[in-house]
Amino acid sequence: MDSAIRLRQGTAEDFPAVWDLLGLVFHDEFEDEARDAEEAIFEPERSLVADDAGLMAGHALAFSRRLAVPGGELPAAHISSVGVRPTHRRRGLLTALMHRQLIDIAEAGREPLAVLWASETSIYPRFGYGPAAFRHKFSIMNQEVRLPAPPPGPPARLRMGSPADLLGELRQVYDRVRPGRVGWSDRDDNWWRYVLADPKDQRDGATRQHAVLLDGPTGPAGYALWRVKGGWTDHGPDGEVQVGEVVAGDPVTYQALWRFLLGIDLTRTVSYKLGAVDEPLQFLVDEPRRLGARKMDALFVRLVDVPAALAARRYLTAVDVVLEVDDPILPANAGRWRLTGGPDGATCVRTGGPADLACAVTDLGAAYLGGTSLATLGAAGRVHQLSDNDPSAAFGWHRPPSVTEVF
Repeated sequence: MDSAIRLRQGTAEDFPAVWDLLGLVFHDEFEDEARDAEEAIFEPERSLVADDAGLMAGHALAFSRRLAVPGGELPAAHISSVGVRPTHRRRGLLTALMHRQLIDIAEAGREPLAVLWASETSIYPRFGYGPAAFRHKFSIMNQEVRLPAPPPGPPARLRMGSPADLLGELRQVYDRVRPGRVGWSDRDDNWWRYVLADPKDQRDGATRQHAVLLDGPTGPAGYALWRVKGGWTDHGPDGEVQVGEVVAGDPVTYQALWRFLLGIDLTRTVSYKLGAVDEPLQFLVDEPRRLGARKMDALFVRLVDVPAALAARRYLTAVDVVLEVDDPILPANAGRWRLTGGPDGATCVRTGGPADLACAVTDLGAAYLGGTSLATLGAAGRVHQLSDNDPSAAFGWHRPPSVTEVF
C-alpha cells in the first residue's frame, strides 16, 4: 500500500464521506431516505478508513450481528460498505483493508466468523471467504403454474398493511422461524428499519412495499413482503409482482402466502430474487419450469477462529477427523485440528496427529454452513482427502442455507 495512505478507525463524522464513496464505486445516487436507513446501522467503531491526507480513499465496515448456523447461532461480523476510490485502484488498498479488518476481528475475539455478499466473486476468496450459501432467482409465469388446492375448512385469514404498521407481528414470525434457517441474520430495531426502508428512487417504477400477514389459531403464522410494477401490452395487463420475503412457520401457511402472491390481479410475472436453493415452491407447482429458477451465489463465509467456529456448530452425523488448514492471513488458524462431534455438540483442538483432510481456510468457509460439500470441493481439487475418514456427510445439514436480505 502507498506509504502516504494510512488506515484508521472511522468516526461518526466519516459517514457522509463513506456514503459518497459508496455512491461513487457502486455507480448509484441515493435519496435521503436510503441514506438515513444506512446511517442508522453504521457502526463507526467498526469502520475502517484508508485516509489519503484527509481524502477517503477506501473503506470497509463490519456490522455486529448473529448468524444462524447448523444447530445454533453465533456472533458473525457482517462485512459491508467495501470500496476503493477509482483514482486509488491498483495500489494495494483493498488488500490492506481486508487484511487489517480480519486481524482486528480475530484480535477482538468475539466473532469466530465473518460473512459477506460479494460484488465480484473473484475478489473475496483471496481473503479466505468461500461461497457458502446460494440462492434461486425466480421469474415465475404466474398464469401458467398451479398450486395444490387449499386444505378443507375455513379459508386462510390474510391481512394486508404497510410493513411499518405490521412490524411487531412480522418480527414475531421472523424471530420464531429464524433459528432453524441456517444463513439468516438477527435483526434489531435499526436492522428492521433498514430492511423495510422503501426509497422511491430504488423501486424502478414499482409501487411502495406491502406486507401480507397470515393469522393462525395462536397468532401470526407467516408473512410476505411484496410490491408490483405495473405494465400493459397490446394483449392487456402485464404487471410484475416483486417478492421481497416469504417467511412461514408451517407448510399450510407457506402455500397460502404463495397462493396469494401468484394470484394478484393484473400481473403476469412474479419475481423473487432471494429464493432458497431448496425452495418448497419448486415441489408444489404443477409446472416447475415456469418458475424460471436460476441458481446464484449469496453468502460468502470466512472462518476467523477455526477451532471456535467448528466447535460452535452441530454436525449431521458423528465426526472425528483431523483437518489440516492453511491460512496465510491469520496464521493462528493454520495447522492440524481434531474435530470431534455430532448432532449434540462438538469440540475442536489442536493436534499433532496425522491429517485426514487438507484444505485452505477458504474451502472450510465454503463448507461451514452445510451448503457446499467437502466432497464436491475435493472433486474440484480444492480439498485433499488424505485417508478414508471423509467428514463430508457430517458437514451437511437437514436443509441447505438460505438468505433473506443483502447487507
